[in-house]
Amino acid sequence: MQHLTPQGQQIVDDIARRHGFSQDAVTHMLVAVLNGNGGMAQFSHPEFGGSGQWMQGGMLMLGDMFNSSLKGRVDALCYELSNLLANQPGLLQSGSFQSQSQGGGSFQNQTSGGFRGESDLFVPDPADHWWPQELGVPNATGTQNNVKYAYFAEARRLAVNTGGDVWVYDTLDHQIGGFSQQQGMGGSISFGSQYGTIDLGRLPVVSRNGQSVEAPPPPAYAPDRSMLNQPAPNPHANEGDIFAAIERLGDLRAKGILTDDEFNAKKAELLARL
Repeated sequence: MQHLTPQGQQIVDDIARRHGFSQDAVTHMLVAVLNGNGGMAQFSHPEFGGSGQWMQGGMLMLGDMFNSSLKGRVDALCYELSNLLANQPGLLQSGSFQSQSQGGGSFQNQTSGGFRGESDLFVPDPADHWWPQELGVPNATGTQNNVKYAYFAEARRLAVNTGGDVWVYDTLDHQIGGFSQQQGMGGSISFGSQYGTIDLGRLPVVSRNGQSVEAPPPPAYAPDRSMLNQPAPNPHANEGDIFAAIERLGDLRAKGILTDDEFNAKKAELLARL
C-alpha cells in the first residue's frame, strides 16, 4: 500500500482543489495511474462515477457514461497525474530487460540512465529496498518465484535475494540484460550479457548478508607449464602438428596459465617452422 509523504500530501491537496475532487478521490486515482505505469488507470470511486478505465491517448470509460462534464474532469485529472508521476524519479518503468527463457523473470528499469533518487510523493517501503544501502539505487530490479534481483551497472554489482539471503556478485565487465531460472527445486540461475547466457555461479561473490566472502584459495597443484619447455616441432613436422600445438597454447593462455608474452613468443617460434 502506498503512503504519501507530507510533500506528496500537499501536492494531492492542491490538485484536488483545482480539479474539484476530494483528496481521497485524487489519491485513489494517483495510485491507479501509478499502477498503470503512468499510461493507464483502472479505478473505482464514487466521485468518478464508480468503476472506470482511462488510457493515455483519449480512451476513457466511466460508469456514468453519459456524463460528458465528468468525463472531461476525470480525463484532465488523469493527464495531470500522469505528468506528475513521469517527473518523479524511480516511479515509472521506462523499459525492461527481457527474460532469457520461457518462464524466466525480467528486470524492470528504474531509470533511463544513471542513478536517480527517491520520489517526493510516496514513503519508501523498506521491503522494496532489500539490497545493501551502500550500493545506492539500482538501474534495474526484477523478481521470479522467491528470487529477487537488483542490478547496479555503474558499481558493477548484482544483488540476489534468495529466501531472505542477500548475495552480492561482482558483474565484472558484463552488461546484464536479464535473467532466467530453471524450473524446480534448486534450479540454476543464469543471466544474459553481451557474451551470451552466463551461469550466475561464474560471477565472483562479494558478500552474503552484509558479510564479506573471501575469494576461494588458489588450486593446490601447480599449473602445467611444461609446454613452454618442450622443443618445437622439427622442421619437417606437418602444418597440422604446428597448428595443434598453437591451439593448445591458446587454451593455456585462456585459462590464465600462460601470459600473453609467453604465448606470443612460443607461437612465433612455432610459426617460424612452417
